Amino acid sequence: MKNKLTSNRKLWWCILALCSCTLRLHAQDPVLVETESFANKGGWVIDQQSFAVMGSSYLMAHGMGRVVKNAETTVTFPAKGKYHVWVRTKDWAPFPKGPGKFRVSVNDTPLAPVFGESGNDQWKWYDGGVVNITDEQVKLSLQDLTGFNGRCDALLFTTAAKYTPPNDLSTLSALRRKLLHTTETPKDGGSYDLVVVGGGIAGTCAAISASRMGLKVALIQDRPVLGGNNSSEIRVHLMGDIDKNYYPKLGRIVREMDNGDPGNGNPDAKEYGDARKIQIVKAEKNLHLFLNTYVYKVEKDNDRIIAVTGRDIATNQETRFTGAYFSDCTGDGTIGYLAGAEFRMGRESKAETKESLAAEKPDSFTLGTSNLWASVAVDSATTFPATPWAMQFSDEYHIDAYKADWEWETGFGNFNTITDAEKIRDHNLRAIYGNWSYLKNSKPEKYAKQELAWVAYIGGKRESRRIIGDHVLDQMDIQEGKMYPDGAVTATWTIDLHFPDPKNSQYFEGQEFFAGTKHIRVAPYTIPYRCLYSRNITNLFMAGRNISTTHVAFGSTRVMRTCGMMGEVVGFAAAVAQKYHSSPRDVYKDHLPELMQLLKE
Repeated sequence: MKNKLTSNRKLWWCILALCSCTLRLHAQDPVLVETESFANKGGWVIDQQSFAVMGSSYLMAHGMGRVVKNAETTVTFPAKGKYHVWVRTKDWAPFPKGPGKFRVSVNDTPLAPVFGESGNDQWKWYDGGVVNITDEQVKLSLQDLTGFNGRCDALLFTTAAKYTPPNDLSTLSALRRKLLHTTETPKDGGSYDLVVVGGGIAGTCAAISASRMGLKVALIQDRPVLGGNNSSEIRVHLMGDIDKNYYPKLGRIVREMDNGDPGNGNPDAKEYGDARKIQIVKAEKNLHLFLNTYVYKVEKDNDRIIAVTGRDIATNQETRFTGAYFSDCTGDGTIGYLAGAEFRMGRESKAETKESLAAEKPDSFTLGTSNLWASVAVDSATTFPATPWAMQFSDEYHIDAYKADWEWETGFGNFNTITDAEKIRDHNLRAIYGNWSYLKNSKPEKYAKQELAWVAYIGGKRESRRIIGDHVLDQMDIQEGKMYPDGAVTATWTIDLHFPDPKNSQYFEGQEFFAGTKHIRVAPYTIPYRCLYSRNITNLFMAGRNISTTHVAFGSTRVMRTCGMMGEVVGFAAAVAQKYHSSPRDVYKDHLPELMQLLKE
């Protein structure tokens, strides 16, 4: 009997001890610091391109091989004492260890580990050891050690010795929401006649067009600049004609956005007119601009979108926008996807579309993503380190060039351009740095006095989701020049479907980074208005590379001047829809003459 009582007492003491430990953990929650919210980012940059799979932005030391300045911030701790530190990062090019090394300092004292060289290419929490916090105001800093794209998502401090932060997205997102003190009710961003998500050329033109028609418009962009692929962050020039329109005044807003032709990958950022684009948008009295806001959530009432919520890529402040109509100009078809719009990604088969240029079988092949780069001449010889972690080049095969053009492209079905966005960009960086290291160290007579001036860390995407509308434009529409009653945008670009360059495939099969193409010439043709709204989400327009086409037809419609004119048409159509309180489809069914008259005027 005594042994039994003793055993029961031990059991109760164990239960009480466990409860006490649990209570301690909840009594003082961990301190979570998202690095993108650092007050002084130094030379580190914010990367939000993988928000869809990470639920967060992160900081990256993009120095092109030159160490960047420290990122620093000050954080208020709830109490003094000993804290276990966790650092969320990855080794982005582990061959066997990558180049993205950095240190974390607490009150100017570095933690013992060097991060970013683990040999593990997955995002996860790494043990940073224990620190003694003696002041509630704590200085944190990230120290880059290489200039080669070290990255850090978050820092977490906990007093619970056996606590490990979660890595799965849903649990981690819930933890972020709790520890960052974001509420379930986001900030009210306002109510609008038209909410345009995506501030590339298509979205910007759509927002301006609708604003000038008298609509109250929100333009939401997930970067600090407008223009998308035509911004200084990506540096692709505008292509497609705007002077061959059946409606000659269509394209006026595209002309306003056009900063001339600086070519692809120009080392001078000013040539792409970032400030000018923003100035034009801010001059519109009906247009409200929200930069640095990634829209990740959609609310619906049956088959209508009623609101979207975006998160600031630096502060994590969430904002909710309500609207009568929405336009998906994200390129990735993000809003349509979140709303449950029908979409297609990849290639259709010949049997399905009857197109001669279609694939024999349907597959996931898409055109890829480019990260352009450029070098400049300098007065004296410079060096660039060996890059054993990068792609390896030789006298037999390398790209002998001072700068990149469109051909520097990764994708082609080997990667998913949405879920593998970070992997694609990193693959491109490994190609750029590996090739440049070869040129600098093996061709000094040509490249000694050349220096990398700029490398894009934001990917220039070509293809991902295509949202299905009431008409799916195909190869026959284009080559036969079919003129539908709702033919709106006149397009002129070739059917331009990229594929891996054969020589690149010979040396890097399955890991290609260089593209080829064959231009199929077309006469000017029109894109029907029915390609610019969703078939099953009743108040969703779209403009840009995510409109309703086959993969083959997309090869022609995707260029930016053409996409900008799509945006202009969406602005006109939204005004007609708002006038009659009708759907985008009903504009076609009941008010098409009025829309086409607006295009003429």
